[in-house]
Amino acid sequence: MAKNLVIVESPAKAKTIKKFLGTNYEVIASNGHVRDLPKSQMGIDVENDFEPKYITIRGKGDILAALRKEVKKADKIYLATDPDREGEAISYHLSKALKLEDKAYKRITFNEITKNAVKNSIKEAREIDMNLVDAQQARRVLDRLVGYKISPVLWAKIKSGLSAGRVQSVALKLVCDREKEINEFIPQEYWTLGVRLTNSKLKKDIEFKFTGNGVEKEEISSKEALDNILTQMKGADFEVKSVKTSERNKKSPLPFTTSTLQQDASSKLNFATSKTMRIAQQLYEGVDIKGRGTIGLITYLRTDSTRISDEAVANAGRYIAENYGEQYIGTEHKTEKAGKKIQDAHEAIRPTDITLSPVKVKEQLTRDQFRLYQLIYNRFLASQMAGAIYSVKTVKVEAGSCHLQTSASKIAFDGFMAVYNIDNEKSEHVAGINDLNEGDVLELVSFDEKQHFTQPPARYTEALLVKTLEELGIGRPSTYAPTISTILARRYITKENKKLYVTEIGEAVNQSMEQAFPVIVDVNFTANMESLLDKIGEGEIDWKVVVRNFYPDLDVAVKKAEAELESITIEDEVSEEVCDSCGRNMVIKYGPHGKFLACPGFPECKSTKPFFEKIGVACPLCGNDIVIKKTRKGRRYYGCLSSPDCDFMSWTKPSDVKCPDCGSYMVERGNKLQCSDPNCGYTCDKKKEENAEN
Repeated sequence: MAKNLVIVESPAKAKTIKKFLGTNYEVIASNGHVRDLPKSQMGIDVENDFEPKYITIRGKGDILAALRKEVKKADKIYLATDPDREGEAISYHLSKALKLEDKAYKRITFNEITKNAVKNSIKEAREIDMNLVDAQQARRVLDRLVGYKISPVLWAKIKSGLSAGRVQSVALKLVCDREKEINEFIPQEYWTLGVRLTNSKLKKDIEFKFTGNGVEKEEISSKEALDNILTQMKGADFEVKSVKTSERNKKSPLPFTTSTLQQDASSKLNFATSKTMRIAQQLYEGVDIKGRGTIGLITYLRTDSTRISDEAVANAGRYIAENYGEQYIGTEHKTEKAGKKIQDAHEAIRPTDITLSPVKVKEQLTRDQFRLYQLIYNRFLASQMAGAIYSVKTVKVEAGSCHLQTSASKIAFDGFMAVYNIDNEKSEHVAGINDLNEGDVLELVSFDEKQHFTQPPARYTEALLVKTLEELGIGRPSTYAPTISTILARRYITKENKKLYVTEIGEAVNQSMEQAFPVIVDVNFTANMESLLDKIGEGEIDWKVVVRNFYPDLDVAVKKAEAELESITIEDEVSEEVCDSCGRNMVIKYGPHGKFLACPGFPECKSTKPFFEKIGVACPLCGNDIVIKKTRKGRRYYGCLSSPDCDFMSWTKPSDVKCPDCGSYMVERGNKLQCSDPNCGYTCDKKKEENAEN
């Protein structure tokens, strides 16, 4: 019988696909790219029309040897790398590295790793799409030119080891610009006014909100304006002018794209973008499900499309009808707004089998896999369900020229919120509102005046930065997570309590980039470049035309920066730790494994110490600082700085709040605090306890 070889990217995917195809197919993994530009040099021949020089990636020799051995035995070869530009490029480089020109080879793609999808892909095998390959090649070449031309300038002018990137530099600029906005923000005063009213029919007074003069909503900008409104109302009659009942529809959400999945996983599960993509990759490549074998639980995870296949829509409709009722089936299935550039080769991220509910597969998944799968599953199911309907009662009151309003809402039909109501939206009750009628006269009980100040723009979180990059058209689904990971790893930004802050190095790099390379960090230029890459992928533009037009301006800017850009000195951060050898205060340095302490007297004094980050909580055993530590395998835990003299350790972050029941220290679990003593079991809301402490 003919022998078929299928080459995929990862061993996990190979294992899953092998079970679908049987003994007549050999499935082997390339472990990602096998060829790339060399690290030791630019690898692009600028003089020879920007021809890239690809070499075998170090460490891939044995993998290629094993692949060549299997290629010789095979009659047909299928390149089954991921269904995107990057996957297309990997297939192309495999065809070159394995010299498949004289072999019978084809490219296959599938949006989900299920038996039907994989078998159907073989029936629809095709040639490698060189337009997609060229789009990836253009991105790689442009990024290499930017990185290898600009990074040496940063080394010379700021500090060795820095890097610049076409997309990462724009992401850094966004965070720096937000920091500047926050620093320059001037708060503006405003007031809100609540008016408590009652009459003989009401058992409890009702609070109304001041809304203005009835023509337009009025902001109360000062105490003087507030006093003027109070003066008008104190002598006025409070009459109910209208009581209206209306319906408000809350539409079901769109299914997840890469960007929205990263945003929701960050806000709902507290996942970093890189963690979300890592776990989603595991769910896509395959999990061993009891009674079903190894199958991919979700469709391809790198997509900016909200499209859903007709088959998936039909299956979801049947499932909803059986489990929730016909009235819960959505009649209108939305897609992303028109005009936005979408790579519609893929569907939105959805479960491959709607009958595999999170509860059914929970035992076969890790905790994080289950939580992310549940998020994806519920979001998709909700997207196929009818919208929620609220019944809203609004009461408007007039007091002279002042208008007041209150409203109550009741969920008349929960619709998609039956499965996807993570924000825990509820009916909003106002006691006594149903007793009010048009023409009723109310009496003034009290005023509730509150002074506020406008707040500066919110700091970026990873989720908000991803959302902004997507809205601006910067990067694509596959680039969001690595872009943020890079500027975090380079220490241009730091993350505290999910918020992103610019470091001194980040400020210096951004300042230099804005001064010397304004085009590179220009948001519109970068977004336009993404559009050009899309056009290359669609076969509308030759990739070398884009590079030829880009390089001359870059070359001129680099030469000018080398001659004119001023140097910036970045001092090492001084710690309170004293060097045991020479007595000087040690400084914080960064190595491959993170921060460490070093003596500033290097090379005369070569003393170093591990750096431990304090969490601001005293050890409950000895009173010294609790710090973040890692096991040999890299798992994080919390231990005492006095270790090994003090043996305190906790896998969960300790709090400085004591348990009111037993006196033990408490630990943080999401928005809750829990007693560390398993025999106690006391829990409370974290904010409530913190407010009590304050």
